Amino acid sequence: MSLINKMLQDLDARGTPEGRADAGGIRAVPERERGVSRALVFGGAAGLTAAAIALGWVYWKRPSVPPVLVNVAGTPVAPAAIAAAPPAPVVAAVPANVPGPVPVSVPVAAAVAAAAPEPVFQAEETAAPARVRAAELRRITEKPPKPAVAPVSRAAVRTAAPAASERGVDGKQVTPQQRVENEYRRALGQLQDGRVSEALAGLQQTLQLDPRHQGARETLVRLLLEAQRPDDAARQLQLSLALDPKQPAQAMMLARLQLDKPSGGPAALDTLMRSLPYAADNGDYRAFLAGVLQREQRYREAAEQYQLALQMAPDNSVWWMGLGIALQADNHPAQARQAFERAKGLQTLSPQLQAFVERKLVQLTAAMAK
Repeated sequence: MSLINKMLQDLDARGTPEGRADAGGIRAVPERERGVSRALVFGGAAGLTAAAIALGWVYWKRPSVPPVLVNVAGTPVAPAAIAAAPPAPVVAAVPANVPGPVPVSVPVAAAVAAAAPEPVFQAEETAAPARVRAAELRRITEKPPKPAVAPVSRAAVRTAAPAASERGVDGKQVTPQQRVENEYRRALGQLQDGRVSEALAGLQQTLQLDPRHQGARETLVRLLLEAQRPDDAARQLQLSLALDPKQPAQAMMLARLQLDKPSGGPAALDTLMRSLPYAADNGDYRAFLAGVLQREQRYREAAEQYQLALQMAPDNSVWWMGLGIALQADNHPAQARQAFERAKGLQTLSPQLQAFVERKLVQLTAAMAK
């Protein structure tokens, strides 16, 4: 309306000739001029109205732009940020009683934000946009679900484990015997590094894979003896001889451990007798058996074993002395004296044993003189 009033004032000013006017500054306009002025006024008003309608029609019919949801309550909007935003329609969060989003242009939104305090909405007014935003954030950030994997049974694991362990590092097939040797070498390496406990476990693992592995068995027995565990060592020897009695050295070692126990003579003798068929040409084995027989007061059998041993080593003075003791106890003084004299004549006995043999010769000489 201010534009129309200005136009009327301009028309009135142009209607005063040569700047003259009546005392009130207003003169009557002729009927013809007043008619022309009204037509111009109404024509201008009609033109402005038509232009406004055309602009509104173009504005409402332009292509719609997807609205952007703005959480006014959660994020403050600075006027500078609003002014720098692109001229896209913005849909602000409105109370629940409004049927739909109201598009507001950016300049208008900036003016409203600058002029009015920031509105504060209730929790239910922003719940829907927050849920939409949270769901979209989860969809973007969540990792894709892993494919389902069928459970593996324990039986399948136990079945597959030996097959996998039988393959070497380079993919070649490893035989069971190679696995045993690898475990044995690993245990020896640990023993060389001073890791005795790990070496013991490795040797036991080797024997579980191959109970007849004599190298692992003998090394394990030696370590157990050094660790002052004679019972465990004897148990290992018994297991080994039960699997294979053709091991005279292990039989002698087990018999020595059994002799260290009270009343262990019968057990030691039984051990030696079971492996005797496999030690026919072993003089040390027969001499050791003769000493155990002599301890059990089986002198005749002891003398026989000493004689068989001396056939393989006739210059062993200790065995000649043992034969003399067995013959003297079995009431063969003449043969016992010959055995003692042979032992003394070899001159290989220790001073203590040499003195013992000399005392025996004196006793036998005196007994035979009676």
